[in-house]
Amino acid sequence: MAPFEPDERLVADSYPVTELPLCQLRLMDDARFPWLVLIPRHSGIREIFELSEADQQQLWREAARVGQALKRSLKGDKLNVASLGNQVAQLHVHVIVRRRDDAAWPYPVWGHGTAVPYDLDSLAAMRDRLLAQIEGLDLE
Repeated sequence: MAPFEPDERLVADSYPVTELPLCQLRLMDDARFPWLVLIPRHSGIREIFELSEADQQQLWREAARVGQALKRSLKGDKLNVASLGNQVAQLHVHVIVRRRDDAAWPYPVWGHGTAVPYDLDSLAAMRDRLLAQIEGLDLE
């Protein structure tokens, strides 16, 4: 089996945050939205049903718990969780905290306006905040 590598487009559009039990956790480079991507560390997987049942459960556990912690921390109004894969076929799950006053509300974030890249200070602050929220979670 080939070693896991995240799709080059995911790498180009996001920053690594940490490794969870199943997924690589990345932060999308758009400071308008608290937007995470979870990528299961399995090569060649395109669809959720291609994961074992245990890994399917683990994927949703990680997405739900990370999303819940981030939504609570950032006082979000809604949590969006999606796995589309139309442009990047590698299985990945978007976890996005939404607020009624965000730039795209109530519409999807995809294709809305122009991304606002993180500067180094805000990227470091968001990464630290994410790691602090994830630290105490039961992800196994």
